[in-house]
Amino acid sequence: MSSATTDGTTTGRLRGKHALVTGAASGIGRAVATRFAAEGAHVVFADRDLPGADRAVAELPAGLAGTATAVQVDVTDEDSVAAAYARVLAGTGPLDVVVANAGVQLFGHDAPVADLDLDVWRRTIDVNLTGTFLTVKHAVRAMRGRTDGRRGGSIICTGSPTGLNGEGRDFTAYSSSKAGVHGLVRTVAAAYAADGVRVNTVVPGYTETPLVTAISGDAASRAAIVSRTPLGRAGTPADVEGIMVYLGGDEATFATGAIFRVDGGMTSL
Repeated sequence: MSSATTDGTTTGRLRGKHALVTGAASGIGRAVATRFAAEGAHVVFADRDLPGADRAVAELPAGLAGTATAVQVDVTDEDSVAAAYARVLAGTGPLDVVVANAGVQLFGHDAPVADLDLDVWRRTIDVNLTGTFLTVKHAVRAMRGRTDGRRGGSIICTGSPTGLNGEGRDFTAYSSSKAGVHGLVRTVAAAYAADGVRVNTVVPGYTETPLVTAISGDAASRAAIVSRTPLGRAGTPADVEGIMVYLGGDEATFATGAIFRVDGGMTSL
């Protein structure tokens, strides 16, 4: 199965690969998983919301029928993560690409550090950092244990400008969790490069998804954040797909431990 580019040509850049994307029931995760399927991969849509993941699979374009499955996973629970990987490896086969994308941003609760409740900190860290850690941990185990003659694979983590600059000064827990993801990626990339496991971070800018309705639904807040984006507009999930395809494919075999920014120039300021 190949996908169509804007000029009508086809690519199929992930043909024959097996991929798993967390947080794939909606937003960036759903867009990336759908694009992976269009690029020829067999994709596992993984999410705590299994009905949502099933719906995302069922709503794939007709030509992609049979290229995807859904699996339920709670990324904060290691037993759930391990079981999901075991199911995927037994059913789909060895994984070539894993996207650790599941995340939360607790608008109305996250706050500057002096005002932040410990429970909000823990809930955010559990999903965004511990969840990424568990997803990456079991991805590395799966990729190092391949028995199909291939070597390693590509792990992609979703970061945030808030982990790079002062953009998230009012979101202490979220910003800290994403900074932790950036550090985790560098460490894992260095530790497993010799095994052929590549690990990179993609940093979307302000991207309008169900995660950020607190901003997108408030005209003043939306205008303020767009004004800090040099390209002058909000991002969409489609803006993130291309770099994920590149990192998951064979063109990126020399890329690891890096941060790829797709943020409209926000962190260039």
